[in-house]
Amino acid sequence: MSERLLILLPPSETKTDGGNSVFPSSPQWPSLEPVREATRADLVELSRGAPGDAAKALKISAKLADIELSRNLKLLDSPPLRPAAERYTGVLYDALDAASLTEEQRAWLGEHVAIHSALYGLVSANDGIAAYRLSHNSRLGGATLKARWRDAISEALAVHPGPILDLRSKGYVDLGPVPSSTRSAWGNVAERMDDGSLRSLNHFNKQAKGQFVRLLAQRCTGGEEPTTLEALASAVSPDFEVSRGEDNLINIVRGHTSG
Repeated sequence: MSERLLILLPPSETKTDGGNSVFPSSPQWPSLEPVREATRADLVELSRGAPGDAAKALKISAKLADIELSRNLKLLDSPPLRPAAERYTGVLYDALDAASLTEEQRAWLGEHVAIHSALYGLVSANDGIAAYRLSHNSRLGGATLKARWRDAISEALAVHPGPILDLRSKGYVDLGPVPSSTRSAWGNVAERMDDGSLRSLNHFNKQAKGQFVRLLAQRCTGGEEPTTLEALASAVSPDFEVSRGEDNLINIVRGHTSG
C-alpha cells in the first residue's frame, strides 16, 4: 500500500442547505458506520423532543433553533447530500473554496483531506453529508461524543498508510487523537514577527488553514506525493513556510504573498 499524506480539518458550525439525495460515492472509513448510525439516531431523537430542551442541549440560539432542529429531523429520511468540503461554510471553507477547484484538484482533495464531524466522524472532503447541528461538546443519550468517538477515530487513523498532518481544533483532537505510534504531527498556524519569533494566528487561523489546503490541492495534483516535511514545504513555498517545531509540532507560517 503506497504512502499518502492525510490532512485532518475541523468542521464548521455553519452549513449550507440543499444537495442531491442520490449521491455517487460511498463514505470512507466504513468501520465508523455503527457509531455514525447510533449518533444519528440519538440526535434525531433529541431533536424530536421539547424544542427548548433540544436547543439547550445542542447549544442553539433561540433565533436558529427552528432551522437547526428541522435539519436534524431530516437525517433519517434520505436528506439531500453535498460534498463535505462544500457543506461546511465559514472562514476556513470560504478560503478553501472547494467548488472552484478543477476536477483533478477536487479528486486530490478527496484523497488527502478528511474532515472530523461530530455526527459522521471522519469524512473525506468529497463524501456526501447532510446539513445538521451537533458540536464536539454536545451530549446525546447521556453520553459525551468523546466517549462515542474517541477509540473508533483513533483506531481508524492508526491504520492510515502515510503521514498525518492534524489541523483540527483541540476540541476535535480530543474526540479522536492520532495514535502516538502513527507518523503524525499537529499543525500550528503562525505568523513571523519582526524579531523572527513565531506567534500563533488567532483571527486568521481558519483562513490560513483553508488557503494552505487549497494551495496543496492546486500544486500537488498530478505531481509527487508530499510525504516528507521537505516536500510539503516545497509545495507551498513561498506562500507558506513549513518547519518542524518542538513536541511533534509543525509550524505553518503564512507569508505576505498569501494575503
